[in-house]
Amino acid sequence: MAREDVRPVIKLRSTAGTGYTYVTRKNRRNDPERMVLRKYDPVVRAHVEFREER
Repeated sequence: MAREDVRPVIKLRSTAGTGYTYVTRKNRRNDPERMVLRKYDPVVRAHVEFREER
């Protein structure tokens, strides 16, 4: 059960407005604020920012 608390599954949603998402895990102790990553969005065929959605 502790695994769910420390490393929750999060959704990363594209800021390009396409609705495309990635699913990943993050360590809540090291990254308590919302995660922002630059990843590839195949809908717009470009790298864009993906923000954590809760």
